[in-house]
Amino acid sequence: MPMVSIGDYEINYRDEGQGSPVVMIHGLAGDLSAWRPQVEALGDRFRVVTFDNRGAGESTQVDEPVTTGDLARDTIALMDRLGIENAHVVGRSMGGAIAQIVALQRPDLVRSLVLCASFAKLDPMGVRVLTDMREVLEWRGDWADHARHSIANFVGSHFFNTERDQIARIEALIGGETRLPACYVRQNHACLAHDTLADLAGIACPTLVMGGTQDPICSPTATGWMSERLAASRTIMFEGCSHFFMMERPQMFMRELVAWLEGGWRIGSTSV
Repeated sequence: MPMVSIGDYEINYRDEGQGSPVVMIHGLAGDLSAWRPQVEALGDRFRVVTFDNRGAGESTQVDEPVTTGDLARDTIALMDRLGIENAHVVGRSMGGAIAQIVALQRPDLVRSLVLCASFAKLDPMGVRVLTDMREVLEWRGDWADHARHSIANFVGSHFFNTERDQIARIEALIGGETRLPACYVRQNHACLAHDTLADLAGIACPTLVMGGTQDPICSPTATGWMSERLAASRTIMFEGCSHFFMMERPQMFMRELVAWLEGGWRIGSTSV
């Protein structure tokens, strides 16, 4: 896969498809492969750029302090390097926090925002859950143990109880992580410190906010804080779903995402 040098870091990315650009930013866990189903669905009508944040995937991994602002600057530099003048920017979880900073610092680059299971500031429940998941990794030093203790935070109770094969696959995927645990720890702290609540009113572009009603990490409370402050936003809550609602309700998620990217911008809130 291609690499681009941004400062001291090599950033691994993919640039696929043709059409209006869509830049997709992955979350705290995982890497650009998390977007594979969306890339395959969108590639026939959009130019889709995915990449590994520094500290993840095949990008440079260094045990050093990092902030969501640092990761946003990487994103901006990558977009400039690839000649992307204006794009829909889609972020999941930490990726949505990064996307907010991109929109605030370089509004010219962002045609619209899509914030999936994300946050402008974590609420007390989100802080506790994210801290607990980090501490398990620090104490055990084992990705498989981390996955086993974390999986119940990612999906709703119905999905957890009925889709056992998928749960096993998700747990195996997380448990098979090869990144430096220290990079996850550093980015976990970056999420805990992230706070753009007071700045959200400065985001003028249309923004689609999506969340799960059972998500303990980016809870309905944290989702509501964003919806209340974003001037031109639409909020969709996935009933009975959690942090991975994109996997729990994939068809519904893709239908809403494609409609948004094709210009179906509507303001307000709804549940599906």
